Amino acid sequence: MKELALGGGRFEVALQPIDGGGAQGSEAVEFLVSANPGVEPRSLAKVASGGELSRIMLAIEVVLAGRSAIPTYIFDEVDAGVGGKAAVDVGRRLAKLAQHAQVLVVTHLPQVAAWADTHYSIRKNSSESVTSSDLALIEGAERALELARMMAGREESESAQEHARELLEFVASERALWLKKLSKRA
Repeated sequence: MKELALGGGRFEVALQPIDGGGAQGSEAVEFLVSANPGVEPRSLAKVASGGELSRIMLAIEVVLAGRSAIPTYIFDEVDAGVGGKAAVDVGRRLAKLAQHAQVLVVTHLPQVAAWADTHYSIRKNSSESVTSSDLALIEGAERALELARMMAGREESESAQEHARELLEFVASERALWLKKLSKRA
């Protein structure tokens, strides 16, 4: 959780006995969470925001990766309320999960999008009578332009383009380190 912008958080599992037990088992399971230090964990269903729920789910899935039979994960708002380094960490964790399953992510953060193996952009088109959305594959040099647009709102910004290229190079070097570690294990 610390690596997903929930640094002071705690996650606990509470087991509550069920009177009489039965086919469903003898205990009910409740996830408890505290997103901040000094706060007692409370029911995840009652206290977590959408973004916190997504990041906690991501943390659980990364821990279970390789042991789960779930073929596809879909995350929306997994990066809500984070930015900068925390967004890079969320992107890194999503990429690690993607080593074991298909991961689809809706994001507005370039730090998360840079980790994608395949990057699409959803573009909204409106006329006087119809609004539609198109899905466009973003590849090659166009990818840095899209990340620059996500960063600065202007893909023509030279400094945003340079930052986008730097971000893509950073991600590529991180992935190269993963591959090196994996090949040493084999």
